[in-house]
Amino acid sequence: MIYCLTGKLLKKTLDMVVISCAGVGYLVQVPASVSSALPAIGHEVTLYTYMNITENDVTLFGFATEEQQACFKMLTAVSGVGPKVGLAILNVMTPERITLAISAGDHKAFTAANGVGPKLAQRIALELKDKVGKGLAEGITLGDVSGGGAPAGNLSQAIAALTSLGYSPSEAAQAVAKADPSLPVEELIKLALRGMAKGR
Repeated sequence: MIYCLTGKLLKKTLDMVVISCAGVGYLVQVPASVSSALPAIGHEVTLYTYMNITENDVTLFGFATEEQQACFKMLTAVSGVGPKVGLAILNVMTPERITLAISAGDHKAFTAANGVGPKLAQRIALELKDKVGKGLAEGITLGDVSGGGAPAGNLSQAIAALTSLGYSPSEAAQAVAKADPSLPVEELIKLALRGMAKGR
């Protein structure tokens, strides 16, 4: 397993880069959002990678952060989500946004990615809910989530309360995630409402 690559950027397109490491050029498939953020050809870069091995092919997928790498692994573990769809989701959603959408049950957020229809989006949100529901707080990493972070009981209750007030699950999750998760549910709701009011 190749965990990461650090070397000179030899080539990049919208969805692929070539990195030279110790005289070997590695072709790596990447989300367009990662490719566009990379420096110019000739600069040194680091990509966190995932190696996908099939009967007929071996492909490296690259990501700008370990969170994106972990998120890709998590997404592609869902039935029906292959590497191409995993890249498409990461192209339109950050790991934090994915975590919030799953925690809030906002499956519609995933339909913004190419290749993700309503049924697949529902499957993603449903199958991964237990994994990300263990922790939801500002700055949390997917590693923290999959490793069983702090319980998110208060956060989940606050999100549910805001949703009942007419806010979308995604709006509620994003607002609550900015608050201290150790606060009482009532305080979390007040802070979230205040934050959303300022944003309007």
